[in-house]
Amino acid sequence: MAEFPFHIDATDGKARIGRLVTSRGVIRTPAFMPVGTAGTVKAMYMDQVRASGADIILGNTYHLMLRPGPERMKRLGGLHEFSGWNGPILTDSGGFQVWSLNELRRMDRDGVTFRSHIDGSEHRLTPERSIEIQADCLGADICMQLDECTAWPATRDEAAASLRLSVDWGRRSKQAFGERETQALFAIVQGSTFPDLRRESAEALVAEGYDGYAIGGLAVGEGHAAMCETIEVTEPFLPAQRPRYLMGVGKPIDLVEASLRGVDMFDCVLPTRSGRHGQAWTWDGPVNLKNARFAEDTSPLDGDSDCPASRDYSRAYLNHLFRAGEYLGPMLLSWHNVAFFEALMARIRREIASGTLAGFVADCRARWADTISQPRPGPES
Repeated sequence: MAEFPFHIDATDGKARIGRLVTSRGVIRTPAFMPVGTAGTVKAMYMDQVRASGADIILGNTYHLMLRPGPERMKRLGGLHEFSGWNGPILTDSGGFQVWSLNELRRMDRDGVTFRSHIDGSEHRLTPERSIEIQADCLGADICMQLDECTAWPATRDEAAASLRLSVDWGRRSKQAFGERETQALFAIVQGSTFPDLRRESAEALVAEGYDGYAIGGLAVGEGHAAMCETIEVTEPFLPAQRPRYLMGVGKPIDLVEASLRGVDMFDCVLPTRSGRHGQAWTWDGPVNLKNARFAEDTSPLDGDSDCPASRDYSRAYLNHLFRAGEYLGPMLLSWHNVAFFEALMARIRREIASGTLAGFVADCRARWADTISQPRPGPES
């Protein structure tokens, strides 16, 4: 296993504050990772991402293997040097994007053959190739095993077959990864919403020994309550001394509920995707800045925020930018949203430290009740 110490500094029930120590910096947990799909957090400069409070970003193996291509990325010095982000990077394995583009791929026990959604060219992704791309070409600090994301709804037999294939691919990923001092490998627990299958998956992966454990196959249509229940039945079988990562999640209410249940790391395209479409996330819930009622609203999104996009521009100005089709609108709103998500994680860490997280979560449930039933975002494409 990699030299990635994970220190738990405080707990509040199942929730915990931690520090995941990497060679490129410390990741404060619970942590939200802005998604840098193609080597960029969309509509943001990297210094804005840093200033927002992010300790780590996520890169997408699928998109980067299509362009600029893994071997070219390696020649260019890897994803850190290429993108200008000098902090830790976690890369997904490509499995989720391949799953979501199911009309373009063929699965077998050895891996996945798929056609590019860009130009139709054919590509092959196996556990070994995914690790080669992530660890050797992109230079990720944290790599993910290749897995098969279990679609929802799934039958019990489908979920069981999928998780067992993912366990096998995990072993192959681990063998290909080998021993690396400055890079870590996380496994991915599958099993859909079946508690016994989640336990089977978790126990098989923990027996292999990974640097961290992700809960995959959620935020794919199962709903908020089922997501929370699945976290609850999975968490007891994950080692307390290793970080837990809930993949592709999510909305602010999801982040607080999952943190309450012992999750340490999150990622989602929601902040920047919402920002590009005129939606701002705030402590009072989401706000549609395209709405005519903001045309003469001189108040900022958040006058108490350290983020200039949140503090220094009026809602009227943001409304104008979107109505005028100006690029600056999506840029400012993406910046605001990422800063809000990072401020939320900082607040969660403070509440855990003071032993008051449960009360904060209850307040969030009341504030954000209307967002619980809203669809979760799919992958970037």
